[in-house]
Amino acid sequence: QEQLIESGGGSAQAGGSLTLSCTASGRTFESYTMGWFRQAPGKEREFVACISWRGQTIYYAASVKGRFTVSRDNTKNTAYLQMSSLKPEDTAIYYCAASTKIFVTKIAATYDYWGQGTQVTVSS
Repeated sequence: QEQLIESGGGSAQAGGSLTLSCTASGRTFESYTMGWFRQAPGKEREFVACISWRGQTIYYAASVKGRFTVSRDNTKNTAYLQMSSLKPEDTAIYYCAASTKIFVTKIAATYDYWGQGTQVTVSS
């Protein structure tokens, strides 16, 4: 069973930046597609970004493209989500997830392992 530990959430002013980290406990991190999702109060969980195992394929949700950057360091078993130009509507619990599927996916149901979530709050 893979464990994903997130860190880096917190509060920021609109226009500010935060970086989230997601560290995996297992030895097969480099084989996973890593995804980031978020869930705002009263809303469905939504896709934010994902990155393939070697980082050669990256997708972003339209709402964050150009502001967020997803990356990974397979030597550290860690994925990152750099968030800049933050907006109040970015406020949500952010989750990292790992998929063992051979295809890169934006669909939450296809991810096998999930982190506990970290709160991001952006004030105007």
